[in-house]
Amino acid sequence: MTLENRAWVRDLSSGGDRRELASRRLYEILLRAARVEVGRRAERLRLLGPELDDIAHQAAADALLAICGKVATFRGECKFTTWAYKFVIFDVAAKVNRHFWQRAGVAFDEEDWDRLPARLGIEPEAHAESRDLMNAVHRAVDENLTAKQRMVFVALVLNGMPTDVLADQLGATHNAIYKMMFDARRKLRAALVDAGYLPEQQIA
Repeated sequence: MTLENRAWVRDLSSGGDRRELASRRLYEILLRAARVEVGRRAERLRLLGPELDDIAHQAAADALLAICGKVATFRGECKFTTWAYKFVIFDVAAKVNRHFWQRAGVAFDEEDWDRLPARLGIEPEAHAESRDLMNAVHRAVDENLTAKQRMVFVALVLNGMPTDVLADQLGATHNAIYKMMFDARRKLRAALVDAGYLPEQQIA
């Protein structure tokens, strides 16, 4: 583990002023990351100014609490701040999705949709009508997945959240996360088969 990583773990695991100073430093880092992520999503959130900043502050605060509770599990395989960013990005996504999943057109960015065929195991060259396919996937995500399945799908498939971090964030086991992801993929494939976009054997 690098000296910088060890310092973060040591300071956040200690008590008193050292922990307080480290927490303040990390909060500022997380807040900047949260503001960037909220800003990236701002256009589709239909929110402005104070509301957006409130989401960023809440996400940074919740991420800090989660990180302090999990700091002992940090293995030093990447920079500590890179590991921490994943928590705040997840928190932003969770807060945004909690409030806006029920509104049409806010579940994903356009670039997210462009990544979906490969992530779902669908060969793009097999579908000249790729945009039509993506619209079908959009409908399937909105209409066929539960809120928890959408959260897991967004975190793992689109945002690249490591399964262990997601499990920690949700207070779930790895097996529970895998089952939610399996069920979500199966529902999406079944919906695409029913809509005529995939052959029936793709459900398996």
